[in-house]
Amino acid sequence: MRKIVIIGGGGHAKVLISVLKRIQEFAILGYTDRKDNGTILGIPYLGTDHGLNVILSSNPSCSAAIGIGGVRISERRKEIVKELESIGFDLPPITSRSAIVNECVEIGKGTVVFDGAVINTGTVIGRYSILNTNSTVDHDCHIGDYVHIAPGVTISGDARIGNNSLIGAGATIIQGITIADNCLIGAGAVVVDDCLTPGTYVGVPARRVK
Repeated sequence: MRKIVIIGGGGHAKVLISVLKRIQEFAILGYTDRKDNGTILGIPYLGTDHGLNVILSSNPSCSAAIGIGGVRISERRKEIVKELESIGFDLPPITSRSAIVNECVEIGKGTVVFDGAVINTGTVIGRYSILNTNSTVDHDCHIGDYVHIAPGVTISGDARIGNNSLIGAGATIIQGITIADNCLIGAGAVVVDDCLTPGTYVGVPARRVK
């Protein structure tokens, strides 16, 4: 099996480790984090990100997976990706065995699809995005890079989600909606109109608040 290291040691990383164990395509070497959180689900702490060069030199062709989620838009994932790519790590897409990914779907490099997610035909998912637990992306959608789709989100067909946007837990995006780059859609929001200006949108129907 291919070797892989997890970047991050919090709750998101814990769920990612569980997914990786069940797909049985990778041997998990351990995780890196700013602090030692002890052994996580049997996976050891390897030190901070400063040791990634040593990890790759000792394990050529090792892959990496970003186990940092968070509930807000952040540049942290981009910083980590830049560092990992400069060192030479491969960041493969990872899809849970319990997810449903239908035919004619494209999933970009470094994107993770978690348990119970559904991605329907004709959809394109960008790089380094997160499709979290039980989220649904219907037909012919386009999801950008560094997008976090939180648990329980429903995105109807032909929607477009811009780069670096976060769709909060349980939100609903109706058919054909466009959401700009750098938008945060609040938990439980119902988006019935395009969100063309970066910012935070909340409520039913969703309205921009800042």
